[in-house]
Amino acid sequence: MHSSSATDRQSPVDGVGDDETWRIRRTADDADRLGETESIFALGNGWVGWRGVLDEGAPCGMPGSYLNGFHERRELSYPEEGYAFPLASDTVISAPNAALIRLWVDDEPLDIRTGTLRRHDRVLDLRAGVLRRETEWISPAGRGVRVRSTRLVSLPRRPVAAVRYEVEPLDAAVELRVCSDLLANEKVPERSDDPRAASVPTDPLTGELHRASGLDGVLAHRTERSGQRVAVAVSHLVDGPGTVAVTGDSSPDRVRLTVAGRLGPGERLRLTKFAAYEWAPVDGTPADELAALVAAEADAARADGFDALGEDQRAALDAAWQVADVRLDGDPELQQAVRFAMFHLIQAGRPDSDRTISAKGLTGNGYDGHVLWDTESYVLPVLTYLAPAVARSALTWRHAHLPEARERAAELRLTGATFPWRTIGGRESSGYWPAGTAALHVNADIADAVLRYLAVTDDQRFLAEAGLELLVQTARLWHGFGHFSADGTFHLYGVTGPDEYAALVDDNVFTNLMARRNLRGAADAAERHPDLADRLGVDRGEPARWRAAADAMAIPYDSERRVHEQAAGFTRQPEWDFANTTDEDYPLLLHFPYLELYRKQVVKQADLVLAMQLCPGEFTADEKARNLAYYQARTVRDSSLSAAPQAVLAAEVGHLDLAYDLFAESVLQDLADLGDKTADGLHLASLAGAWLALVQGFGGLRDDRGVLSFDPRLPDRIDRLAFSLRWRGHRLRVTLTAAEARYELPDAAPDVEVELWHHGAALRLTGADPVTRPMPPVPDPGPEPPSPPGRRPTRRSAD
Repeated sequence: MHSSSATDRQSPVDGVGDDETWRIRRTADDADRLGETESIFALGNGWVGWRGVLDEGAPCGMPGSYLNGFHERRELSYPEEGYAFPLASDTVISAPNAALIRLWVDDEPLDIRTGTLRRHDRVLDLRAGVLRRETEWISPAGRGVRVRSTRLVSLPRRPVAAVRYEVEPLDAAVELRVCSDLLANEKVPERSDDPRAASVPTDPLTGELHRASGLDGVLAHRTERSGQRVAVAVSHLVDGPGTVAVTGDSSPDRVRLTVAGRLGPGERLRLTKFAAYEWAPVDGTPADELAALVAAEADAARADGFDALGEDQRAALDAAWQVADVRLDGDPELQQAVRFAMFHLIQAGRPDSDRTISAKGLTGNGYDGHVLWDTESYVLPVLTYLAPAVARSALTWRHAHLPEARERAAELRLTGATFPWRTIGGRESSGYWPAGTAALHVNADIADAVLRYLAVTDDQRFLAEAGLELLVQTARLWHGFGHFSADGTFHLYGVTGPDEYAALVDDNVFTNLMARRNLRGAADAAERHPDLADRLGVDRGEPARWRAAADAMAIPYDSERRVHEQAAGFTRQPEWDFANTTDEDYPLLLHFPYLELYRKQVVKQADLVLAMQLCPGEFTADEKARNLAYYQARTVRDSSLSAAPQAVLAAEVGHLDLAYDLFAESVLQDLADLGDKTADGLHLASLAGAWLALVQGFGGLRDDRGVLSFDPRLPDRIDRLAFSLRWRGHRLRVTLTAAEARYELPDAAPDVEVELWHHGAALRLTGADPVTRPMPPVPDPGPEPPSPPGRRPTRRSAD
């Protein structure tokens, strides 16, 4: 296991408390897992992201300084062209890197691979929002130094990041040279062994402006194809003995500040760097204006000082943790992992931005930095409850790109809007692929996120400005795409659901149920707001037509096996030969042709099970139990998106040990690098899924009846589970033990009242007093449903 546990006690880095569940540690023993560590230690604020690369920049798995939405475009080619095939794709690229600080000791570069490493601790402090590092290094020539650094990307100040770097001799005087770099066009290694890895452009930035003056510097660059301009400025503070000398220089791709001098025992050199980032369209802000803007931001940060940035960072996190923290008593390792997951969700988005959250956030270039449906189906359901303003920003971004979605629908000869399968700037960035191009469910996923956000917040302004139009245009897609058969049933043919091991299927249950929710939600909203609907061109009969399609939606069911079919005919396909599939054959997509996968009963990721999670009222309790058992035996979890929804349904059905083990798989996806893909960036959907597994699974949260409903039940490994969420502007705190559930509104006035349901019984909660209810016994669900041979999640429940 790669994550630290509460028993892995080592000397703490200064400034970090004693509770290991609030920090993530890596030492010299982890030096061979560079890429993984860099993703785990990534810092960001929804606008700027720094991967956790060593200060010196080497050794390095993959450098990365990312700005939300900053990318380059590349051409797509096909052996044979086809109508409406996407011809270009956007790829995230690294902005100039301001995190670099290199050290020479008596002309020997500090490199943890050389000399003697007496100590090397790096700690991500989840409460302070900083990355701390302490290294004691003896050079090959025998000169020893201690290096301490602290790095942050400011949550309150969108453009700002900073690092404080300190060096001192260990026992004898040394000659030091410290070089603080701002570097563009860093070389990024390309991983070509996996189709999910990024396509990395070479030297994507063209220099437009460079300047070094005193302790300050700035670079401005542009991209060639995407038409974007980026500017980064740095300002420094130098504190050391009077013998040090400071010089600066610049070139089109580099700004460097050099501090050199002799330090004796007891003396210390401190270099503090403040950076500011911004990008804009090339036809927008000129290079000199953008440079002046970031220079002013960097100067302002320096004027306030590093300590002030740290205090503001802690205050911002204190406020976020008040809602986001989840208390899980009984398993310290998973407690730490849950807090790690929530920390990265806090970092992933901003409430004051017109950007969304990509599959990797700003932690790596996996999936080319693309936004996928994961955002709306996994990440936004969590943020809607914890940070609704961030969810609103992400949905506003979708609305801003509605014109491109409508253009894509017209190109595909469809009605309404067709949102892209993968994108950065709003246009489809995925080459033609049946498991992607036909995944129209992304449109209903966006509508579902809109409806969930409106239910939680009652944000009528958002409905008027963006929400209703998103609902209307996605509903028009389904009404135009589907058709009524002779028996009056409404069908959606030729689609791909969440399971990418099935493509171009008919009546995928997930897609059909989500489309039904989309159609009904749009009809309800349009009828409640006829004036707004009129302005969008909704005629008086259109909502009724949407309802008719929703009511007649086909939902395939195999009456012989008494289970829902993932898609029409799925249960009659040949079974996968699991007996002759070895551990080395996973993931199947890298060892078997898709043609073989498409025609067999093998499931990459939760599909029908995810439908039961997102549309729980569409299934009876018996149907959920039978469906879970059937699809658990055929789901290989070759996707990190699978474990969380399976955990939610396993908990609801009563298989609490299986649910706990699936939850552990979801929350440890990156800390344990379970899929060997963490080096490309974190799996934000899996991290968000861990919260869903806890709160929807063990907490039993459901919101499909217009009110909050809880049916909590805890596995034996959890002594207490406590979490918060926001509902209609109030913070609700839920605390669960084996004996009782406690509900309270800790910040509300005494006369505030909220209606809840607990195990099928209504209760009224006020700000005056908490309410407790007993936890009923969990009915015996029978034997645990089997997983495919060798694919059951690792057992933690029996530890």
